[in-house]
Amino acid sequence: MLRICLLFLLAINVTAIKAQHMAVSSQDQRMPLLIRTGGKIVYHLYVTDTLVNYTGKKAKGVAINGSIPAPTLYFTEGDSAEIHVHNLMHMETSIHWHGLILPNEQDGVPYLTTAPIKEHSTHIFRFPIVQQGTYWYHSHTMLQEQSGMYGAIVIQPKQYLPVNEEVVLLSDWTNENPNQVERSLHYATDWYAIKKGATQNYFQAIKEKKLGVKLGNEWKRMMAMDVSDVYYDALFTNGNMEEIKKKYKAGDKIRLRIINGSSSTYFWIGFGGGKMSVVANDGAAVEPVEVDRMIIGVSETYDVMVTLPDTGSYELRATAEDRTRATSMWLGEGEKFPAPVLPRLKYFEGMKMMNGMMNMDGSMNDMGMKMSLQQMDMNMVMYPEITDSNQQITTLNYAMLKAPHKTTLPPGPFRELKFELTGNMNRYVWTLNNKTISESDKILIKQGENIRIVLINNSMMRHPMHLHGHFFRTLNGQGEYSPLKTVLDIMPMETDTIEFHASEKYGDWYFHCHILYHMMSGMGRIFSYENTPPNLQIPDPKKALRKVYRDDRRFYLGAQIGLETNGSDGEIMYSNTRWMIQNEWRLGTNREQGYENEFHIGRLIGRNQWFMPYIGFDWRYRNHGEVEKNLFGQVNTKNQRGVVCFGFQYTMPMLIRADARVDTDGKIRVQFGREDMPLSSRLRLNFMWNTDKEYMTGFRYILTKYMSLSTHYDSDMGFGAGISITY
Repeated sequence: MLRICLLFLLAINVTAIKAQHMAVSSQDQRMPLLIRTGGKIVYHLYVTDTLVNYTGKKAKGVAINGSIPAPTLYFTEGDSAEIHVHNLMHMETSIHWHGLILPNEQDGVPYLTTAPIKEHSTHIFRFPIVQQGTYWYHSHTMLQEQSGMYGAIVIQPKQYLPVNEEVVLLSDWTNENPNQVERSLHYATDWYAIKKGATQNYFQAIKEKKLGVKLGNEWKRMMAMDVSDVYYDALFTNGNMEEIKKKYKAGDKIRLRIINGSSSTYFWIGFGGGKMSVVANDGAAVEPVEVDRMIIGVSETYDVMVTLPDTGSYELRATAEDRTRATSMWLGEGEKFPAPVLPRLKYFEGMKMMNGMMNMDGSMNDMGMKMSLQQMDMNMVMYPEITDSNQQITTLNYAMLKAPHKTTLPPGPFRELKFELTGNMNRYVWTLNNKTISESDKILIKQGENIRIVLINNSMMRHPMHLHGHFFRTLNGQGEYSPLKTVLDIMPMETDTIEFHASEKYGDWYFHCHILYHMMSGMGRIFSYENTPPNLQIPDPKKALRKVYRDDRRFYLGAQIGLETNGSDGEIMYSNTRWMIQNEWRLGTNREQGYENEFHIGRLIGRNQWFMPYIGFDWRYRNHGEVEKNLFGQVNTKNQRGVVCFGFQYTMPMLIRADARVDTDGKIRVQFGREDMPLSSRLRLNFMWNTDKEYMTGFRYILTKYMSLSTHYDSDMGFGAGISITY
């Protein structure tokens, strides 16, 4: 069994009088009801950043108590939790107790609710356990969650009959530095699509007779469809690619506590032993509903009951939404009964649907499908390949979930808020109402009022929206029995409504997309109770809030550097959510070819960020005696130029970048070009033409994420061949 572990182990310390968690057959009626009176449960968690990854190589990550995932924390409703977090690293960390109802200062969001846990220090969390169910915990500091810092929480009711149960903590792992993953996403690298076979290139479109779909996609300025942004090297069940639980026999009933602890992967769940009975979601009980398969959003939890129908080993299979990998837990011993394997995604069918959903201005069109309030299962729309089978298969959707008790909110004033979920795949900017969290004010709420939130997904990605410190009702057609949740997965083009009671007395509570890279780019808001007293853990709240806002204001460096026989050309970019700094150059091998350099500082405008006005300078020289004129009849100054320029860039249909400018010599230039047009999975076409009668065309064949073979012809520099470095 493959296992991620540290180079050294630190033992977990648990001190408390705890009820014994026994695994017994559900057919054994002799087991008494266990009753807990509550007690103080103390855990010691040790955080370190040296580990061995699943390949056996030393890697950079974060682990707790010697394992990834971290140890499961067990409580019983009514307990008092005391958790000592010992940070042994040379950087700060944090832990958020996902889904738990607790005092605001214990919630674990650094600089917002809880003091960050500084390097080589210990932080003690103390809070009452006031609920039951399946939850989890994870770092809320930068990308540490992706690096391995997460674990499960199981809370038993005060009175319960011990049953067979297993924690199924699902996660994703990349051998790449997560900081490089995040940086690459902001520059629309398609290396991950290449690794997954999901580029939807022109040759493939012609082969599959979908060229019209591909052209329609790019005409509306959309990148190739992908259901997951990141290529992962492994998927885990409890830190293993595969887990085997041999102790179960025919007829055993098992409660599986499934937790999606991934950073950005949705999982399809299937069971080789027949149907699964869903009995809880996000820790809250639901009326049992039998399904054949289900998709679990990032950070959601589901409790399901399964029964082993006969002797043998039955697979619980979790398949990534993009179908690239899967991870499994096998229950029982003997002949293996695998779960159904999902077919490959039909990317062009999905792209066709996306074309119909997107208007030319970038807004969404629901095509008359009335995709709101969970009226239809969008999975059936997004993934036609899973409905091709003649078998009658029941797929879970939110409309099936029904609370066992009424969940209507207590009397009080209602306030409605609307959030449009917006994003830009090209630059990887994710917002609510076209604003990041740092561009927004806190949303003030009052204790006792009821908040209704209407969420409209006007983006091409799913978004699992998570509310800290509160359960909310999901209005799904079940009326007074609408299910309680802490995370809602909102699919493209959907409109959903949730509502919660402002039951806390004070504090700032985070509401954000739980796809890690979406959250870090700004997709969230802060609900703040009025008249909140000072938080002793945050002595300087204004300075601390600036640190919270800093996440989505960060700048990222990118570059394309060509080194060919006719010289060097390329571009370096430094950008954040709204600003971009560009520097382009061409350096010839002789005086006739000369050199040129253009520098721009621009502000990206609009929800889609297709428009960017800029100011910059253009500096160039070449030894060329002929007098040339541009397309407007103006004498060209390419031989000797040093000017300030004012202009704008605009993304046109077919993803062509238009650039229009005027310089301080009164010269006008209009330019059109496109880079990285995907002819095949790895072959890219580049071209450019402008009114100075300059032009370029070339090809790039991608070898690795950072290296390509390249060749191009430039009207000033001639023909060249060599390599290109992409960063």
